[in-house]
Amino acid sequence: MDNTFSVDPREAEVAHDIPPWIRVYKDGTVRRLSGYEVCDPGLDARTRVLSKDVMIVPGTGVSARLYRPSIIADGQRLPLVVYFPGGAYMISSPRFPGYHYSINNLVAEAKVVLVSVDYRKAPEHPLPIAFDDSWDALKWAASHASGAGSESWLINNVDFNKVFLAGDSAGASIAHQLMFRSKNMEIKAAGMKLVGMIMINPYFWGKEPIGAELTNTVRKALVDNWWAFVCPSDKGNDDPLVNPFAEGAPPLNDLGCARVLVCVAEQDILRDRGVLFYESLKKSEWKGEAKLIDVQGEDHVFHIFKPDCENAANMIKGLANFIHHQM
Repeated sequence: MDNTFSVDPREAEVAHDIPPWIRVYKDGTVRRLSGYEVCDPGLDARTRVLSKDVMIVPGTGVSARLYRPSIIADGQRLPLVVYFPGGAYMISSPRFPGYHYSINNLVAEAKVVLVSVDYRKAPEHPLPIAFDDSWDALKWAASHASGAGSESWLINNVDFNKVFLAGDSAGASIAHQLMFRSKNMEIKAAGMKLVGMIMINPYFWGKEPIGAELTNTVRKALVDNWWAFVCPSDKGNDDPLVNPFAEGAPPLNDLGCARVLVCVAEQDILRDRGVLFYESLKKSEWKGEAKLIDVQGEDHVFHIFKPDCENAANMIKGLANFIHHQM
Protein backbone atom coordinates (compact mmCIF):
# COMPACT_ATOMS: atom_id res chain seq x y z
CA MET A 1 0.00 0.00 0.00
CA ASP A 2 1.26 3.43 -0.93
CA ASN A 3 1.19 5.56 2.24
CA THR A 4 2.51 8.72 0.59
CA PHE A 5 0.25 11.73 0.34
CA SER A 6 0.36 14.98 -1.54
CA VAL A 7 0.69 18.35 0.19
CA ASP A 8 -1.59 21.16 -0.85
CA PRO A 9 0.82 23.63 -2.50
CA ARG A 10 -1.25 26.48 -1.11
CA GLU A 11 -0.14 25.58 2.42
CA ALA A 12 3.11 27.38 1.65
CA GLU A 13 1.05 30.50 0.94
CA VAL A 14 -0.64 30.73 4.35
CA ALA A 15 -0.48 34.22 5.79
CA HIS A 16 -2.45 33.58 9.01
CA ASP A 17 -3.33 30.25 10.61
CA ILE A 18 -5.81 30.60 13.48
CA PRO A 19 -6.52 27.05 14.66
CA PRO A 20 -9.02 25.53 14.83
CA TRP A 21 -11.18 28.16 13.16
CA ILE A 22 -9.73 29.88 10.14
CA ARG A 23 -6.88 30.11 7.64
CA VAL A 24 -5.99 33.14 5.52
CA TYR A 25 -3.79 32.87 2.43
CA LYS A 26 -1.40 35.45 1.09
CA ASP A 27 -3.71 36.14 -1.84
CA GLY A 28 -6.39 37.25 0.62
CA THR A 29 -8.50 34.10 0.39
CA VAL A 30 -10.20 33.22 3.69
CA ARG A 31 -10.93 29.57 4.47
CA ARG A 32 -13.12 28.83 7.45
CA LEU A 33 -12.35 25.43 8.91
CA SER A 34 -15.46 25.18 11.09
CA GLY A 35 -18.67 27.02 11.87
CA TYR A 36 -19.58 27.42 8.20
CA GLU A 37 -22.44 24.88 8.16
CA VAL A 38 -25.96 26.28 7.78
CA CYS A 39 -29.54 25.05 8.09
CA ASP A 40 -32.85 26.44 6.91
CA PRO A 41 -35.46 28.20 9.07
CA GLY A 42 -39.04 27.04 9.36
CA LEU A 43 -41.30 25.16 11.74
CA ASP A 44 -39.31 22.95 14.10
CA ALA A 45 -41.39 19.81 14.61
CA ARG A 46 -39.57 18.96 17.83
CA THR A 47 -40.18 22.22 19.72
CA ARG A 48 -43.03 23.73 17.66
CA VAL A 49 -40.96 26.91 17.27
CA LEU A 50 -41.27 28.88 14.05
CA SER A 51 -38.34 30.76 12.50
CA LYS A 52 -37.56 32.88 9.46
CA ASP A 53 -34.67 34.95 8.09
CA VAL A 54 -34.94 38.72 7.60
CA MET A 55 -32.63 41.36 6.16
CA ILE A 56 -31.92 44.23 8.54
CA VAL A 57 -29.41 46.47 6.75
CA PRO A 58 -29.30 45.73 3.00
CA GLY A 59 -26.30 48.00 2.52
CA THR A 60 -24.08 45.93 4.81
CA GLY A 61 -25.83 42.57 4.61
CA VAL A 62 -26.60 42.45 8.33
CA SER A 63 -29.49 40.05 8.85
CA ALA A 64 -31.18 38.02 11.57
CA ARG A 65 -33.08 34.82 12.16
CA LEU A 66 -36.34 35.45 14.00
CA TYR A 67 -38.02 32.90 16.28
CA ARG A 68 -41.37 32.63 18.04
CA PRO A 69 -43.65 29.89 19.36
CA SER A 70 -45.81 28.65 16.51
CA ILE A 71 -48.97 29.25 18.56
CA ILE A 72 -49.47 32.57 20.32
CA ALA A 73 -52.83 33.52 21.82
CA ASP A 74 -54.63 36.50 20.31
CA GLY A 75 -53.40 39.67 21.95
CA GLN A 76 -50.60 37.90 23.83
CA ARG A 77 -47.29 39.75 23.91
CA LEU A 78 -44.09 37.93 24.84
CA PRO A 79 -40.71 39.08 26.11
CA LEU A 80 -38.16 39.83 23.40
CA VAL A 81 -34.63 38.42 23.45
CA VAL A 82 -32.09 40.01 21.10
CA TYR A 83 -29.41 37.33 20.83
CA PHE A 84 -25.84 37.62 19.55
CA PRO A 85 -24.22 34.28 18.64
CA GLY A 86 -20.55 33.64 19.38
CA GLY A 87 -17.76 32.35 17.17
CA ALA A 88 -14.75 34.40 18.32
CA TYR A 89 -15.93 37.19 15.97
CA MET A 90 -14.73 35.17 12.96
CA ILE A 91 -16.96 32.12 12.39
CA SER A 92 -20.54 30.87 12.72
CA SER A 93 -23.94 32.55 12.38
CA PRO A 94 -27.56 32.13 13.50
CA ARG A 95 -27.88 29.61 10.67
CA PHE A 96 -25.27 27.27 12.20
CA PRO A 97 -27.14 24.06 13.09
CA GLY A 98 -25.97 24.05 16.70
CA TYR A 99 -27.20 27.58 17.26
CA HIS A 100 -30.49 26.98 15.48
CA TYR A 101 -31.16 23.86 17.57
CA SER A 102 -30.21 25.54 20.85
CA ILE A 103 -32.22 28.70 20.16
CA ASN A 104 -35.27 26.60 19.34
CA ASN A 105 -34.85 25.02 22.78
CA LEU A 106 -34.64 28.42 24.49
CA VAL A 107 -37.65 29.89 22.69
CA ALA A 108 -39.75 26.82 23.48
CA GLU A 109 -38.74 26.79 27.14
CA ALA A 110 -38.94 30.55 27.79
CA LYS A 111 -41.92 31.38 25.53
CA VAL A 112 -40.24 34.42 23.96
CA VAL A 113 -39.78 36.07 20.60
CA LEU A 114 -36.10 36.03 19.70
CA VAL A 115 -33.96 37.93 17.18
CA SER A 116 -30.65 36.13 16.50
CA VAL A 117 -28.30 38.65 14.85
CA ASP A 118 -25.93 37.79 12.01
CA TYR A 119 -23.24 40.47 12.30
CA ARG A 120 -20.26 40.63 9.95
CA LYS A 121 -17.11 38.66 10.83
CA ALA A 122 -13.36 39.20 10.90
CA PRO A 123 -10.95 39.17 9.15
CA GLU A 124 -12.97 40.60 6.27
CA HIS A 125 -14.65 42.90 8.77
CA PRO A 126 -12.38 43.48 11.80
CA LEU A 127 -13.64 44.82 15.10
CA PRO A 128 -15.41 47.00 16.03
CA ILE A 129 -17.62 46.26 13.00
CA ALA A 130 -19.40 43.38 14.79
CA PHE A 131 -20.40 45.75 17.60
CA ASP A 132 -21.64 48.41 15.18
CA ASP A 133 -23.62 45.86 13.15
CA SER A 134 -25.20 44.54 16.34
CA TRP A 135 -26.10 48.07 17.42
CA ASP A 136 -27.81 48.60 14.06
CA ALA A 137 -29.76 45.38 14.63
CA LEU A 138 -30.84 46.52 18.10
CA LYS A 139 -32.02 49.85 16.72
CA TRP A 140 -33.92 47.99 14.00
CA ALA A 141 -35.69 45.88 16.62
CA ALA A 142 -36.47 48.99 18.69
CA SER A 143 -38.04 50.69 15.67
CA HIS A 144 -40.96 48.25 15.97
CA ALA A 145 -41.92 49.39 19.47
CA SER A 146 -44.06 52.19 18.07
CA GLY A 147 -45.59 49.91 15.44
CA ALA A 148 -43.65 51.65 12.69
CA GLY A 149 -41.38 48.76 11.75
CA SER A 150 -41.86 46.26 8.94
CA GLU A 151 -41.71 42.95 10.83
CA SER A 152 -45.12 41.71 11.94
CA TRP A 153 -43.78 39.25 14.53
CA LEU A 154 -42.23 42.11 16.45
CA ILE A 155 -45.14 44.51 16.01
CA ASN A 156 -47.85 42.02 16.99
CA ASN A 157 -46.23 39.60 19.45
CA VAL A 158 -43.64 41.51 21.53
CA ASP A 159 -43.88 43.30 24.87
CA PHE A 160 -41.27 46.02 24.41
CA ASN A 161 -41.23 46.67 28.14
CA LYS A 162 -39.58 43.24 28.59
CA VAL A 163 -36.52 43.16 26.34
CA PHE A 164 -33.34 41.20 27.08
CA LEU A 165 -29.94 41.28 25.43
CA ALA A 166 -28.26 37.88 25.36
CA GLY A 167 -25.35 36.07 23.79
CA ASP A 168 -22.66 33.49 24.25
CA SER A 169 -18.88 33.89 24.04
CA ALA A 170 -18.18 36.83 21.69
CA GLY A 171 -21.91 37.44 21.54
CA ALA A 172 -22.07 37.87 25.32
CA SER A 173 -19.38 40.54 25.06
CA ILE A 174 -21.41 42.26 22.34
CA ALA A 175 -24.47 42.24 24.61
CA HIS A 176 -22.34 43.74 27.37
CA GLN A 177 -21.09 46.59 25.17
CA LEU A 178 -24.54 47.32 23.78
CA MET A 179 -26.06 47.46 27.23
CA PHE A 180 -23.84 50.48 27.91
CA ARG A 181 -24.71 52.01 24.54
CA SER A 182 -28.40 51.48 25.31
CA LYS A 183 -28.45 54.61 27.45
CA ASN A 184 -28.45 56.35 24.09
CA MET A 185 -31.69 58.28 23.76
CA GLU A 186 -32.32 56.70 20.35
CA ILE A 187 -33.25 53.40 22.01
CA LYS A 188 -35.24 54.97 24.85
CA ALA A 189 -37.13 57.29 22.53
CA ALA A 190 -38.18 54.29 20.44
CA GLY A 191 -39.99 52.83 23.44
CA MET A 192 -37.81 49.76 24.04
CA LYS A 193 -37.05 48.95 27.67
CA LEU A 194 -34.00 46.73 28.27
CA VAL A 195 -34.68 44.95 31.55
CA GLY A 196 -31.96 42.29 31.60
CA MET A 197 -28.84 40.78 30.11
CA ILE A 198 -27.85 37.12 29.74
CA MET A 199 -24.15 36.38 29.25
CA ILE A 200 -23.20 32.77 28.48
CA ASN A 201 -19.45 32.06 28.74
CA PRO A 202 -18.58 35.71 28.03
CA TYR A 203 -15.48 36.35 25.93
CA PHE A 204 -13.58 38.56 28.39
CA TRP A 205 -9.81 38.56 28.41
CA GLY A 206 -6.82 40.54 29.66
CA LYS A 207 -3.08 40.95 29.43
CA GLU A 208 -2.31 39.68 32.93
CA PRO A 209 -3.36 36.02 33.37
CA ILE A 210 -5.72 34.97 36.16
CA GLY A 211 -7.03 31.65 37.46
CA ALA A 212 -6.67 28.75 35.03
CA GLU A 213 -4.87 31.01 32.54
CA LEU A 214 -1.80 30.83 34.78
CA THR A 215 -1.40 27.09 34.28
CA ASN A 216 -3.17 26.38 30.99
CA THR A 217 -0.65 28.24 28.90
CA VAL A 218 -1.53 26.43 25.66
CA ARG A 219 -5.15 27.55 25.66
CA LYS A 220 -4.18 31.00 26.84
CA ALA A 221 -1.86 31.36 23.84
CA LEU A 222 -4.69 30.28 21.53
CA VAL A 223 -7.05 32.93 22.90
CA ASP A 224 -4.29 35.55 22.74
CA ASN A 225 -3.83 34.70 19.07
CA TRP A 226 -7.55 34.82 18.32
CA TRP A 227 -7.99 38.28 19.81
CA ALA A 228 -4.95 39.74 18.05
CA PHE A 229 -6.36 38.41 14.77
CA VAL A 230 -9.85 39.92 15.03
CA CYS A 231 -9.04 43.25 16.68
CA PRO A 232 -6.30 45.43 15.14
CA SER A 233 -5.74 47.44 18.32
CA ASP A 234 -2.52 48.66 19.90
CA LYS A 235 -4.13 47.93 23.28
CA GLY A 236 -4.04 44.17 22.72
CA ASN A 237 -5.73 42.09 25.40
CA ASP A 238 -6.44 45.20 27.43
CA ASP A 239 -8.68 46.72 24.80
CA PRO A 240 -11.98 47.71 26.51
CA LEU A 241 -13.85 45.63 23.93
CA VAL A 242 -12.48 42.46 25.53
CA ASN A 243 -11.38 43.57 29.01
CA PRO A 244 -14.21 45.21 30.99
CA PHE A 245 -11.71 46.43 33.58
CA ALA A 246 -9.18 47.99 31.21
CA GLU A 247 -8.46 51.69 31.00
CA GLY A 248 -11.24 53.32 29.01
CA ALA A 249 -13.85 50.64 29.77
CA PRO A 250 -17.21 52.04 30.93
CA PRO A 251 -17.80 51.83 34.70
CA LEU A 252 -19.96 48.90 35.74
CA ASN A 253 -22.43 51.12 37.56
CA ASP A 254 -23.41 52.58 34.16
CA LEU A 255 -24.76 49.23 32.95
CA GLY A 256 -28.12 49.98 31.35
CA CYS A 257 -30.31 47.27 32.90
CA ALA A 258 -31.56 46.10 36.29
CA ARG A 259 -30.82 42.37 36.05
CA VAL A 260 -27.84 40.33 34.81
CA LEU A 261 -27.29 36.58 34.50
CA VAL A 262 -23.75 35.28 33.97
CA CYS A 263 -23.29 31.62 32.97
CA VAL A 264 -19.86 29.99 33.20
CA ALA A 265 -18.56 26.46 32.69
CA GLU A 266 -16.07 24.67 34.92
CA GLN A 267 -13.62 23.57 32.19
CA ASP A 268 -13.75 26.81 30.17
CA ILE A 269 -10.51 28.84 30.02
CA LEU A 270 -12.76 31.92 30.09
CA ARG A 271 -14.56 30.86 33.29
CA ASP A 272 -12.48 32.91 35.72
CA ARG A 273 -13.05 36.09 33.70
CA GLY A 274 -16.79 35.53 33.83
CA VAL A 275 -16.75 34.94 37.58
CA LEU A 276 -14.57 38.04 38.07
CA PHE A 277 -17.08 40.12 36.12
CA TYR A 278 -19.98 38.76 38.17
CA GLU A 279 -18.22 39.36 41.49
CA SER A 280 -17.09 42.84 40.45
CA LEU A 281 -20.60 43.74 39.34
CA LYS A 282 -21.99 42.60 42.70
CA LYS A 283 -19.44 44.78 44.53
CA SER A 284 -19.89 47.82 42.30
CA GLU A 285 -22.28 50.73 42.77
CA TRP A 286 -24.59 49.23 40.17
CA LYS A 287 -28.03 48.90 41.81
CA GLY A 288 -29.26 45.85 39.93
CA GLU A 289 -29.57 42.13 40.63
CA ALA A 290 -26.86 39.74 39.39
CA LYS A 291 -27.08 35.93 39.21
CA LEU A 292 -24.45 33.31 38.42
CA ILE A 293 -24.89 29.84 36.91
CA ASP A 294 -21.70 27.76 37.19
CA VAL A 295 -22.05 24.54 35.18
CA GLN A 296 -19.80 21.74 36.39
CA GLY A 297 -17.98 19.32 34.09
CA GLU A 298 -18.53 21.33 30.90
CA ASP A 299 -16.43 23.47 28.56
CA HIS A 300 -16.97 26.59 26.50
CA VAL A 301 -20.43 26.91 24.81
CA PHE A 302 -21.15 23.25 25.47
CA HIS A 303 -24.86 23.97 24.99
CA ILE A 304 -24.20 24.61 21.29
CA PHE A 305 -22.27 21.40 20.71
CA LYS A 306 -24.30 19.21 23.11
CA PRO A 307 -27.74 20.85 23.15
CA ASP A 308 -29.51 17.67 24.30
CA CYS A 309 -27.34 16.94 27.32
CA GLU A 310 -28.77 17.30 30.82
CA ASN A 311 -26.55 20.25 31.71
CA ALA A 312 -27.65 22.14 28.59
CA ALA A 313 -31.32 21.48 29.37
CA ASN A 314 -30.85 22.67 32.96
CA MET A 315 -29.05 25.82 31.81
CA ILE A 316 -31.80 26.63 29.30
CA LYS A 317 -34.34 26.27 32.11
CA GLY A 318 -32.22 28.64 34.17
CA LEU A 319 -32.28 31.20 31.36
CA ALA A 320 -36.06 30.88 31.06
CA ASN A 321 -36.49 31.32 34.81
CA PHE A 322 -34.30 34.41 34.74
CA ILE A 323 -36.34 35.92 31.89
CA HIS A 324 -39.54 35.39 33.85
CA HIS A 325 -37.94 36.53 37.11
CA GLN A 326 -38.33 33.20 38.86
CA MET A 327 -34.76 32.77 40.12
